[in-house]
Amino acid sequence: MEGILPINKPRGMTSHDVVFKLRKILHTKKIGHSGTLDPNVDGVLPICIGAATKVVPYLMDSGKVYKGTVTLGFATETEDLDGEEVTRTPLRQPFTDAQILIGMDALIGDIEQIPPMYSAVKVNGRKLYEYARAGETVERPVRRIHVDYFKQTGASTFDEAAGTQTIPFEIGCGKGTYVRTLSVQLGEQLGVPAVMSDLTRLKSGGFDLTQTATLEEVTAAMDAGTINQLLRPIDVALAHYPVVELDRVQWQIVTNGGFLPSSILAGHDVVAVKYADHIKALYQQHPIEKSLAKPLKMFSNHL
Repeated sequence: MEGILPINKPRGMTSHDVVFKLRKILHTKKIGHSGTLDPNVDGVLPICIGAATKVVPYLMDSGKVYKGTVTLGFATETEDLDGEEVTRTPLRQPFTDAQILIGMDALIGDIEQIPPMYSAVKVNGRKLYEYARAGETVERPVRRIHVDYFKQTGASTFDEAAGTQTIPFEIGCGKGTYVRTLSVQLGEQLGVPAVMSDLTRLKSGGFDLTQTATLEEVTAAMDAGTINQLLRPIDVALAHYPVVELDRVQWQIVTNGGFLPSSILAGHDVVAVKYADHIKALYQQHPIEKSLAKPLKMFSNHL
């Protein structure tokens, strides 16, 4: 079995839980996911099966889209509603849409983030959440991330008794972005504590929610013998690369991991080479022999 299976991950499960269940449902061990979703987050989780696991890094590099809510007025240790409250500053009045817009606009583009302590980022060989659970502190690396857009998607809700304001949003962002942290950063822009109070991933790896299947649907497809109808080819993960169609002679060279003329690049840094209707490899400029292109990544050397 080989291909990409976009799953609609339910809440209450880790991404690893999904992989564990799919190994049993699909009767195969070679499965990987592209981009972890926290247990309290649902939405698009592309799963790679068989040789398709080779394209996991390319799926992770693609942009992601989320919808959710941020609540102003208090903060937690995990930056979402799963953690213990650590700060509360009740709002006396709600922020206006104009004020919220200014705060969101300040977080668009290339910005810096410090990953939350309750995250899987590794420091000195240990995951940050391991330090957090042990009550230890450690210096966290500053990361550069990119936010395509960050916008309010509806009217905010002000709870006068609790002193909180909840804002619905949508965000388009690049690899490595923590939306939890971005919610906290919005609070910082407005001068108040904040927490991510809800999140759904709408798009990842080029797939959106309408293209996903539930675990129940995958089970039914396996029982019916129609699982191949849910699997997508690895070409989907590589759609942003220019494609070069190989002739039979070139294909024989590629099967052996050989060099091709650099003319196939046609000025591009990387191209996807295709034969028999499927992408077989990525090729790039040879670092020394400028007349040659060399393999960057092999996906398949058979028909």
